[in-house]
Amino acid sequence: MTQSPTQPSNNFALPLDINARTQLVGLLGWPVSHSISPTMHNAAFAERRMNWRYLPLPTPPDRIEDAVRGLRALGFRGANVTVPHKQAVMPILDRWTPSAEAIGAVNTIIVGEDGLLTGHNTDASGFIADLRANGVDTQERRVLIIGAGGSARAVVYGLAEAGAGAITVLNRTLDRATSLIETMAEYFPHVNFGVHSFPEDVAALAEDADLIVNCTSLGMHPHVEGLPWDEDVEFLPSQIVYDLIYNPASTRLLQLAAADGAKPIGGLGMLVHQGAQAWSRWTGEDAPVDVMRRAVNVIFDR
Repeated sequence: MTQSPTQPSNNFALPLDINARTQLVGLLGWPVSHSISPTMHNAAFAERRMNWRYLPLPTPPDRIEDAVRGLRALGFRGANVTVPHKQAVMPILDRWTPSAEAIGAVNTIIVGEDGLLTGHNTDASGFIADLRANGVDTQERRVLIIGAGGSARAVVYGLAEAGAGAITVLNRTLDRATSLIETMAEYFPHVNFGVHSFPEDVAALAEDADLIVNCTSLGMHPHVEGLPWDEDVEFLPSQIVYDLIYNPASTRLLQLAAADGAKPIGGLGMLVHQGAQAWSRWTGEDAPVDVMRRAVNVIFDR
């Protein structure tokens, strides 16, 4: 492991130099200028005195195949993948993991020593890791999922794999939710899956849920007034409400949950844990999760 000069900044170290031995990873997306991943990953590399760098790799959709193949050609160790490429990269790869196949998306690519490109999905496991970090037991939980997009697919997979007993998906478009559940039921036939309409069925289903997860963008900055819930439906003190949104830290959904005595959890932890798991897959080392969390907290001034 090559050492690299560092300097302290905001309680974590920042890299100073790049040389011929520097190992590269990055982020494929369009756009990527808003991403906090470079700060998070580079803080972790600096903390461990590793001569690695994480680069933003803005890639328009019509060049994604060139970019993925270029990872191998340029000697990259891997990459993260974000919108709109999580599905598009799959046929370009040499192989992918069972979780990536079930979710239908890849968010992490590893370039092996043999040159093969392997696709992973750390969104599901990152979500579960953050639940556990917050003291949430997933075994036999009754879960209500709001939304049926890509993040919902990862959350449903993660929960089913982690032992949830019943998972119900609420979505405006029932066909999309049904497609999600039909796919997951093939992998997890023991889970009691259900599909209902959003927002019409919120009131009827809310009371029976142990865990409620928002997988939509409603309430995300700058449209913070958005609410993926029926405001007339109260939460119970025994319930856990998880919002995948991390900006703002406390969405309207989480504010309502806290006011009713439920346990609110924001999405920043999932972002950190999915990133940490990608970091570990590239490097073969345990990621410094606390350092990565501090780095993103500095970005949001938290």
